[in-house]
This record gives sequence, structure tokens and C-alpha cells, in this order.
Amino acid sequence: MEAINKKLKIEKIIKLILITIAGSILITISAKVKIPFYPVPMTMQTFVILLIGITFGYKVGIGIVSLYLFEGIIGLPVFANSPEKGIGIAYFVGPTMGYLIGFLVAVFFAGYFKYNKGILDNLLKLTFSVSFIYIFGILWLGTLIGWDKPIFKFGVEPFLLAELFKILLLLLLTPTLLKIKKLL
Repeated sequence: MEAINKKLKIEKIIKLILITIAGSILITISAKVKIPFYPVPMTMQTFVILLIGITFGYKVGIGIVSLYLFEGIIGLPVFANSPEKGIGIAYFVGPTMGYLIGFLVAVFFAGYFKYNKGILDNLLKLTFSVSFIYIFGILWLGTLIGWDKPIFKFGVEPFLLAELFKILLLLLLTPTLLKIKKLL
């Protein structure tokens, strides 16, 4: 019996490691693919961050995002505009650091909330979750470039329409994601 329990624990650990690596790869892909959108091209990073939270929960979600951030900090070219060879911590502490840190808070809330069939309720939960990406983003941006600049206009406004699109897409996918979550 003890051997079976040990085998199950090892299988669970391997499954978590594979999910974490796959999730990190998915975030990287979502950061690199630019989709033409108005007023700026859109990546699907925030979409994937929320998707990971909904599907895997906040504990695994934080692990996935932490791995992704660690990969970028050590120089792997995982971030949206990082060069092919990556530049590590220098890129991380640049203008996008607040947004990247916000990924951790967003995935936490997206994974922590319980979703139901109420579209308005789910819309509010997803909007609340993603808002932390922009809150942390403009806090860091203001600190970096100065509070006298139009930070909201630079750091949030161009992305609002794309964010609405991604949240609406997630609302459509949430029932399927919850079914996947039950299988895991």
C-alpha cells in the first residue's frame, strides 16, 4: 500500500511539473504572437494568465507564472519584446516590470474565484483579476518615467478594447475550462 501511495505522489509531482512547464511555454507563445488590433497590436498574454488561473487554480497558476518570470529574469527570451537572446533582469526591471508582477496577482485572483453560470458575476471576477496587471503596470511606469506624464494614456488606454475582447472570449470558454479543471 505504501508503494502505491509513493507512486501516486511521484505521478502527481511529475504531472505538476509538466503542467507548470507547459503553462510557461503557453505564456511565452502568447507573448510572442502579435495580433493586429486597434489601437495597438494585441498579444494574448493576459488572456492566457486568466485562463491558467481558471483552469489550474491559484496555487498551480502562481507556480506557472513564477516559472515564466524566472525564465525571463535569467535571460531566456520569454517576454513579449525581449530580444532573441534575452537580456534577463535588465529587461525585467524596464517599463513592463509592473505588468509582469501584476501577472502574479491576476493569476491568483483568477484561480481563487469560484466561477458559475452567471455571466455578469464571472465578468466582474475576470475584470477584477486583470485590473491588477494594469494597476501594478502604471504604478511602476509612473515611478520609472515620472508621474507628470500621461501614464494612464500610455499604459492602460491603448489596451482596454483588446482586454474587453479577451475577457469576453474567456467568458465563452469558462464552462469548458471548468470541465477541464475537473478532469485534472
